[in-house]
Amino acid sequence: MECTKKTVAFTNTNSYETLNYLTSQTENVWIVFHGIGFLSRYFLRFFKELNPKKNYIIAPQAPSKYYLNGEYKYVGASWLTKEDTQTEMDNVLSYLDAVMKSEKIPEDKRLIILGFSQGVSIASRWIAKRKIIFDRLILYAGGIPSELKHKDFSFIDYKKSTIHLVYGDTDDYLTKERLKLEKEKSDYLFKDNYEIQVFQGGHEIKPSVLKQFE
Repeated sequence: MECTKKTVAFTNTNSYETLNYLTSQTENVWIVFHGIGFLSRYFLRFFKELNPKKNYIIAPQAPSKYYLNGEYKYVGASWLTKEDTQTEMDNVLSYLDAVMKSEKIPEDKRLIILGFSQGVSIASRWIAKRKIIFDRLILYAGGIPSELKHKDFSFIDYKKSTIHLVYGDTDDYLTKERLKLEKEKSDYLFKDNYEIQVFQGGHEIKPSVLKQFE
């Protein structure tokens, strides 16, 4: 007996969370991609120390939810797995298109894109696939997908856009070998057009680090 894999297309609905209000006083609009195991509403807690008048934060929600720690109590979410990665990424891109269309971000606002942990892979793919023009890109404690090429980012004007690699000096997920690999990827993708910032800490979001970018 043989199994046959089939696909269908259907309309889906997903939520996202925002922090503060988008007003004439807003200077920075952040698009922040959480890591595995988060929900977007909890991820936004790390951004509450940013100036609420200057910063409006949009936190997309990873679509695949599950119970954490084998208990039916706390819920987390994941963006992608190694199963049907391209199809799932296409779905995420369509979702992000809808978020951006709904938010109608004015052109006079500075766009800051941050990916944390697994969110780095989503942020970098989204920018590459949709040619997103940004002011700051913060790749925070995560890995850049290996399939991305230098040409995928050739549209970036480095006189107007800055890229930052951020990680903690005791991050258990970022070994010396992993850090070496990520630096080699960054050299290939962005040449010398990125900065590395190392803070004291592990695999964590630090509000004090975020405040340096507002």
